[in-house]
Amino acid sequence: MTVERLRPFGETIFAEMSALAVTHGAINLGQGFPDADGPPSMLDAAQRAIATGHNQYPPGLGVPALRSAVAAHQERLYGLEYDPDTEVLVTVGATEAIAGAVVGLVEPGSEVVLIEPYYDAYAATIAMAGAVRRSVPLIADGDGFRLDHARLAEAFSPKTAAIIVNSPHNPTGTVFSEADLRAIADLCVRHDVIAIADEVYEHLVFDGRTHTSIASLPGMRERTVRISSAAKTFNCTGWKVGWLSGPPDLVKGARCAKQFMSFVGSGPFQPAVAHALNTEMEWVSQSAKSLQRKRDLLSDALADAGFGVHRSEATYFVCADPRPLGYYDAAALCRELPERIGVAAVPVSAFVDDPEPWKHLVRFAFAKDDASLIEGARRLARL
Repeated sequence: MTVERLRPFGETIFAEMSALAVTHGAINLGQGFPDADGPPSMLDAAQRAIATGHNQYPPGLGVPALRSAVAAHQERLYGLEYDPDTEVLVTVGATEAIAGAVVGLVEPGSEVVLIEPYYDAYAATIAMAGAVRRSVPLIADGDGFRLDHARLAEAFSPKTAAIIVNSPHNPTGTVFSEADLRAIADLCVRHDVIAIADEVYEHLVFDGRTHTSIASLPGMRERTVRISSAAKTFNCTGWKVGWLSGPPDLVKGARCAKQFMSFVGSGPFQPAVAHALNTEMEWVSQSAKSLQRKRDLLSDALADAGFGVHRSEATYFVCADPRPLGYYDAAALCRELPERIGVAAVPVSAFVDDPEPWKHLVRFAFAKDDASLIEGARRLARL
């Protein structure tokens, strides 16, 4: 029998919609995984690692080559210096990094601030830690969204232990401005709060934008757990290779929890990801350009079908409003779409505590091959 604190979560919305997609042979524009594999040299490196005996437990902190590659990557991009031996931890995907950070660093009864909509694993992880979530909704900004600085400040209190900062943001595709990040940083410093920064889409930003890590802002390196992964960067979501970086005391707390979640994982994939971080960033740049084109293709198709389309500044996702077509309940619509027209999508209301302001929005994933996007667009037009 499921413990009370986890009963509200049940099956994830992604599993539900993907199952409907399989049942009805629908094009899955719901779950955020790409149709294409990552760079061939990375795949070759993984095969070599399997063939040459890298199939047992890797070190608890992660393979040294990967920890060094992660540290070098962050110094190159953000000027953030981390000691690979004490300030980098390899995890089984970014989701475990988040869970390790929350469970290992947040005491039961303390509060964790979330910016909603939020990735559903955040709320479940906070429940596992016995902590309390306080959510602050994004607000409309033309055809996009922005942070409400006043509401954010109201959410901080003496009980606040941490804030989870997700930028680039899933599910809205919002890239937080430097002013947004500075507002968060100022509150963290003022209230002595840890920032758990989920930056898995750090490289998938569009239209000339750049990603700023909150850890690079004044006063934040010493209080930030910075999280990323190979999944979205190198199109290998099934490998489950993530990492977190931060000061030794925060990494130690996260590792204390993480070691009893999975112990270790992804032995032969870790050296392959190290290779990719060191040599395949041009591939990542081209992947981001391709995703920008796919975003445009799907956004245009949704607009042509009659949806109100929100701007997507990054990630795999675009949010669309079906109310112009006469649909006001996105969750009900998403449950109908696979059987009705053969397309699967996800309601944004699955990512929030207060569904009312978000109940009309649908999240579509565009990290798919062009043929799937074009056929999906043709089917959506039937609405």
